[in-house]
Amino acid sequence: MKASRLELRRVEIPRVSPFRTSRGTQRVHVALLVRLQGDGPDGWGECVAEEDPTYASEYVDGAANVIRNFLAPKLAAAEHVNPQDVAPLLAEFRGHQMAKSALEMAFLDARLRTWGIGFSDYLGGTQSAIPTGVSVSIADDIRALLDEVAMHLDSGYRRIKLKIQPGWDVEPVRAVRERFGADVVIQVDANTAYRRGDERRLAELDEYGLLLLEQPYPPDDLLGHAALARRISTPICLDETITSAAVAASAIELGSCSIINIKPGRVGGYLEARRIHDLACAHGIQVWCGGMAETGLGRAGNAALASLPGFTLANDISASKRYYARDITAPLDVDNGYMKVPSGPGLGVEPADDALEECTVDTETIAL
Repeated sequence: MKASRLELRRVEIPRVSPFRTSRGTQRVHVALLVRLQGDGPDGWGECVAEEDPTYASEYVDGAANVIRNFLAPKLAAAEHVNPQDVAPLLAEFRGHQMAKSALEMAFLDARLRTWGIGFSDYLGGTQSAIPTGVSVSIADDIRALLDEVAMHLDSGYRRIKLKIQPGWDVEPVRAVRERFGADVVIQVDANTAYRRGDERRLAELDEYGLLLLEQPYPPDDLLGHAALARRISTPICLDETITSAAVAASAIELGSCSIINIKPGRVGGYLEARRIHDLACAHGIQVWCGGMAETGLGRAGNAALASLPGFTLANDISASKRYYARDITAPLDVDNGYMKVPSGPGLGVEPADDALEECTVDTETIAL
């Protein structure tokens, strides 16, 4: 395929309910979609940067700017671009992993549609359906939290992730464990809300048999995470820290984690995500695929990644209806705790024109 243009489309989709973490509350999902067009099938990519640079340094408007002014011109100057060429071609530009991931995803989707190959098969997936968990936001009170957890367990989710922060940690975990029993798989996610000196408080979570404690400290504190891992029995999982296979290798060597949450957008794309998966498997590190409230496009790609053999833990790839009354693609559903991996060419899903137009707030086209 010879690519001729990129379409950047900013979309805003209301969430079915507000989602609160230690970083704030989201009521509308803002995303940047990338559409690659040329002499073959269109390819779609999704940039998972949020509206503000709080989860990561990237944000939607910044991602659009760097694609427009740097990344797209670099790709346009290349005579021919295959999906595996995207990351090397863009390597001279530091960071901007989410923007780069969206471009690689679009090239992958277009090329695989031409070849008639699905994402899962291309990446080396071995599972036709993946176990799914659900992320539960910080609630107004314990009663509201317990009601939401009960609803998700009734829906068949195989793991509950509780968002925590100082002042909302041990008590909600205790309440959920006491209400639902020892057989319910629970993990917690701090989204970097704690600092060195909070070890004693975090150690109190050991009593509740958690699957993992996700990203308690800031992303760059590998040594702090390693020290905490030696102090508590709950396994440490890193999320925001892991931006590449090289960083993952350092974290593993230092003992900063025993579990890794792999998010393709955060690490620069699905091919780098596969490298992290392979590295983790080689070192006996468990992995799972995290989510960024993606539309059906990113959700389908993440499901394909999670079909690789090393993804043995429940993934944060919940049903579309968990987030949106109407997704831009056909909804991806969860049945008894599992989501089927789309099997069609490329991502295996496409946006519906009317749904796409309904949520689009801005569009621009860039010649390649």
